[in-house]
Amino acid sequence: MIIAIASCKGGTGKTTLAVSLALSIGKNIQLIDSDVEEPNDHIFIKPQINKKENVLIKVPKVDLNKCTFCGKCSSVCAFNAIAVTPCSVNIFPELCHSCGACEYFCPTKAISEVDQVIGVIEIGAKEEIDFIQGKLDVGQAMPTPIVKALKKYIDQSKHTIIDAPPGSSCAMVNSVNDADYCILVTEPTPFGLNDLIIAIEVLRKLKIPFGVVINRSDIGDNKVEEYCQNQEIEILMMIPFSRRIAEGYSRGEPLIESFLEYREKFKNLFMMLKDRYG
Repeated sequence: MIIAIASCKGGTGKTTLAVSLALSIGKNIQLIDSDVEEPNDHIFIKPQINKKENVLIKVPKVDLNKCTFCGKCSSVCAFNAIAVTPCSVNIFPELCHSCGACEYFCPTKAISEVDQVIGVIEIGAKEEIDFIQGKLDVGQAMPTPIVKALKKYIDQSKHTIIDAPPGSSCAMVNSVNDADYCILVTEPTPFGLNDLIIAIEVLRKLKIPFGVVINRSDIGDNKVEEYCQNQEIEILMMIPFSRRIAEGYSRGEPLIESFLEYREKFKNLFMMLKDRYG
């Protein structure tokens, strides 16, 4: 079973939930951190990393001996990654989406594609939990290729928890796509509700079943609860605001270590989802 943990708003508690769920299941489990711009599940899991692999994308390279500076490559590039002047061709790799159009349409075959490293995948383990995370290199603009590379490591014989990046962009969509279930983490504030609605619209488009966990449930207002009730959306868990939780988080301690009773709550949540969607 693949369970994605997502939220359109950052800082709602996705990492807290993903790590707690993985640790509560404990056996036959993969935890994949696909928040590749700022992965931090490792802070709480503390895995032993034993393998690293570079993530590559294709970017164009121009042979100026063959190039006639016709501008065809620039005109077919939908991402403005190529600028042609009468005597030069400028490539902007940060904008390139590796679509291959420039190479395909170049009339003189002056363009070829070369590999460029944009990040790394790290693979390790903590006891019986397989841990995989991606890291986007500083200055790179596209996390999605790393997210796609991460998902190739999903082991169908294991239960997989995917800690998705915040937002509703391509990286989030690619993270949750093909999941059996998605847990949306939110907080009871106007911003939390606004972003929850956006995330729900994404999941409904993808036809992925979902439920909601309200973190810091005793602050803010009750608009999130009212919305979920009106939309007949299941509230899976409510986690209260707690100084002890915050202090444990600041020390890199998972929620289920600061509050032992939550281990059973997360285990029961997983068993319920497994029975329904596994």
